[in-house]
Order: sequence, then C-alpha cells, then structure tokens
Amino acid sequence: MLQVDRVIAQRLASGVPLVAQVAQYIISAGGKRLRPVLLLLTCGALGYTSEQRFNLAAVVEFIHTATLLHDDVVDESTLRRGRPTANENFGNPASVLVGDFLYSRAFQMMVDANSMRVMQTLADATNVIAEGEVLQLMNMHDASLDEEGYLRVIRSKTAKLFEASARLGAILAGSPAPIEAACAEYGQALGTAFQVIDDVLDYDGNAAEMGKNLGDDLREGKATLPLILAMQRGTPAQSQTVRQAIETGSVDQLAEIVAIVRETGALAATRQAASAEAQRAMDAAQQLPDNAYSQAMVALAGQLLDRRT
Repeated sequence: MLQVDRVIAQRLASGVPLVAQVAQYIISAGGKRLRPVLLLLTCGALGYTSEQRFNLAAVVEFIHTATLLHDDVVDESTLRRGRPTANENFGNPASVLVGDFLYSRAFQMMVDANSMRVMQTLADATNVIAEGEVLQLMNMHDASLDEEGYLRVIRSKTAKLFEASARLGAILAGSPAPIEAACAEYGQALGTAFQVIDDVLDYDGNAAEMGKNLGDDLREGKATLPLILAMQRGTPAQSQTVRQAIETGSVDQLAEIVAIVRETGALAATRQAASAEAQRAMDAAQQLPDNAYSQAMVALAGQLLDRRT
C-alpha cells in the first residue's frame, strides 16, 4: 500500500493548481482503500508480483475517488470521513471537474498495463457504476422500491468496482477462467456486504466514529434495505411513518424511525443479509490457492460484519 500511495502522489500532479489541491484534499482524507487492497490481495493469492499491480491499484482508487466527488455533489453532502466534503470546501463546479480529471487520469494510467482485458474490465465497470448512480437518482423518494431493486443499485453502484478490482488480479496473473470467476464473485459479494452494512450504520452507527451525518440516506430519500424491511414487517402506522419520511426526505422523525427499524427486526434482518453476502465471498476465496493472501481475503470478509465506520 505504501507503493500504491507513492503512485497516487506521483499521478495527482497537474499543472493546474486547483486540480491538485482538490484531488489531494479528498485522497489525503484516507478511507479504507479497500478496492486497491482487494487487487493486491488477489495478485498475492495468485502469485503475481510485477509492479503493474501498484499502478492498477492506484487506478481503482482514482475511479472510486472520482465517484465520491460526484456523489457528494449529487447528494448535497457536507461531511465525509469526519471533515467537510470537497464540494463544501471548494464548491460544486470544482468537485465535478476534478472528478472528471481523476476519471481521465485513471484511463491514462490503465493504458500502461498494455492489456485489452484490463481496459475492458475497467471501462465496463466505470460504465456500470454510472448507470447505478442514475438508477439510484431515479429511485430517490420512491418508497415502493423492493429488495431486488435495492440490490440492483448497490451491485452496480458499489459492488461493481470491488468485483473489477478482484478480477484484475486474476487477469494480471493470467489465471484460468474458473479462478477469474471466483475472484470476481468474491469482489461482488464483498462489495455488496460492505454497502449493506453501510446502510445499517446509517441507523445504528455513531456519527463521530463514522465521520458522516446519521440519517443522511433518509434525508436524500433513499429507500435502503433497513427501511424496506421495516415497511414490510411493521404495523400499518409504522410503515406509513417510514414511507412518508422517504417520500419527503424529512429527518424530523429520525429517532422514531430508528426505533421502528429496530423494533420490527429490520436491522437484524439487514445484518443477516450482509452476513449471507460475506459468506458467499468467503466461499469464493476458498477456491483460490491456499496461502496467506487468500486466508486474508477470507478474514477480511468476516471482519466486514463487525465494522462500525
């Protein structure tokens, strides 16, 4: 990861000061760096040791960071990773344009791999992520969204880059199709579990620990799995309270909605859904050669369920 951070620092350079300033601001905020970690772990599990892995790990982090810059503008977010968002600090135009810079820089860098499979995987993933963002926008304030529709969004918007990151390790290593498929399944399942737990924490987390405002999803009118299950399991009055909050984007009754999500068992059921995805990831990782890297992939999936931030 130190090598990846060096590549990131080198490739953030720009002759336009504001580009480097905004990009550095959001990159330096840290974050879990899960997507590059995933690429490095799959490379390790499959015995690929060339330095190209550091370049592509930086690429997936740049793509992810670009989506964060654009997301925060769309969602009108003010807090990320415990500090003001880039759009709060620099304004929406700068955030959107620097997001575009990071996308285009990522595509410049992926050319260095000199592999059409690498290009295809990342180009397809970026396109699916954009579709997922638009799908989520269409679903805002829609209280009729069901679990299938919810999963479709997060598998496009969040899990797709996890899937691509893991698949890239197999492509770089020249692995056979079944191993590549196992890596891709691991990434997709891990990314899905990650997002489901993220949605749990919006109603069961600690704002200081998470570095973002609780209730943000509700404020944006997002029908996430805890709310979908609460409406299914609650009394007519409880369901109506949740439905009205989604449709209006009001957090005036946030405390009551948190209580409903807990009382109906929706929170526990959402955690169970995340657990099933984490188990799918573990099963996929166990199809890879047994070594310290694949064992770490199994452990990572298990630890995901305990995250509080």
